[in-house]
Formats: sequence, structure tokens, C-alpha cells
Amino acid sequence: MATCSISSVDVNELNDPGAAPYGNFINYYSFNPPENRLSLIPDSLLHDLDHRDHQQTTLILDVGCNSGELSVAFYKHLVQERLRQEESDKRKVHLLGFDLDEILIQRAQQNNPLPANISFIALDITKDTHQLQEYLNQCGCSHFHLCLCLAVTMWVHLNHGDAGLLQLLSRLASLSQHLLLEAQPWKCYRSAARRLRKLGRSDFDHFKTLKIRGDIAEHAREHLERHCGMELIQSFGSTTWDRKLLLFKRR
Repeated sequence: MATCSISSVDVNELNDPGAAPYGNFINYYSFNPPENRLSLIPDSLLHDLDHRDHQQTTLILDVGCNSGELSVAFYKHLVQERLRQEESDKRKVHLLGFDLDEILIQRAQQNNPLPANISFIALDITKDTHQLQEYLNQCGCSHFHLCLCLAVTMWVHLNHGDAGLLQLLSRLASLSQHLLLEAQPWKCYRSAARRLRKLGRSDFDHFKTLKIRGDIAEHAREHLERHCGMELIQSFGSTTWDRKLLLFKRR
């Protein structure tokens, strides 16, 4: 997930995990492959959600999609199984992935094996959601049926502060019927700050002033349930990186 422009950053620098202060790792899925998440998510998830809204299109949103490998793997994991289970279901399933990093989006677009079903756009959700609303309007839908926000919250939090994190959660809740959230734990914040310092770079602007600390997933749950009209309906356990996968539903 990128949250500001990196056009001035040497692409070669981004091969170093410590040199991606916005989460825009150039080879992210080489060290955190899609299977780390997909092994925890049942392939029947779309069938289980069963939105029952009579719309002919099911929309999935992938926030901070990086170079798109997880987006494609997630689509194949869920949609192909759903079609096997519901051969008579005529609803189409589309996935929209976005990231602010235009280089990563270009890679995602070039390597996309399912362009009729999966799209990628460059977008900074901390500044603008109009493109997402226009996409919904074009598809004739009022919301995304499932939103993926996987390992994105920390980067927004570090670069935009507590207000930025809460705004992100609120925006995603307003756009989605279901939200699958993977929030990095606080130890990841410390590691990210330490890596940045080792490279001799300035610390994250908000790291030392953040008031939302500790159990970040719990803070996110509390905000979503108290202020966003959502409720936690299922936990899929924790990834190999000790991050919880939490599924929320709009009440």
C-alpha cells in the first residue's frame, strides 16, 4: 500500500524492505506469498456471505493491492470455487484493486491474467474516494460486497496519524458490506521505524505521537463497531506473521 507519491524514489531502493516507508515493497509477495492469507480463508467465503441483494454483479475491493498477485490469487480462490458450487448463479464477480504506487499498478495491469474480471487503478484513498464511487455507479451497485484491507493500516497510520487511520476505516466501512481486515500489530510499527532509522532516513512523521497503540486490531474493531455500523462476525485466525484476519459485516 502506498500513501504518497514515490516517483522520486529509485526503484532499486525499494528492493530493500526497509526502504519502503509507504508499504510499497517492489517484491512484496516474494517474502509474503498469497498463500499465507489464502490458507486461512475458506474458498466458500463468497457463498457463505450470500448478500441476497438481487444484484447481478458481486464486487470485491482490494485496498493497497501492490503488484496484484494477491488480488488475482484471491479472485481465483473464491470465485472459481463459488462457480463450481453454484453453476446456476449468473452473477458476475469483479475485483478492483488499487494502490497509490503507479509503478506497482503498472506491473499489476501488465501481469493481469483476467482483465475482464479484475481491474487495477492508481488511487490514494486518504485523499479521494470519488473514483471508487464512480466505479460503483458504473456497475450499478451501492457498495462493494467484500473489501480486503490486508496489511495496509500501519502504513496509513504511520504516515497520516491516528486521524488518518480512523478515517481509512470509516471510509472503507461506508463503501463496503463486508470488510476483511488484517491490521499489523504494534511490534510491526517498531520494526518499520527501526528499519527506516538504520537506513539513515527521517523517522515516520507520526510514530512518536501516535495515541492509538498496543492491540491495533482491537482498536480497529472498536472503531468499526462503535462508529461505523459494522460488527465482527468471524476471525479466521492469525497468519504466519501473527496477524489476525477479521471479517466485519455492515449491520
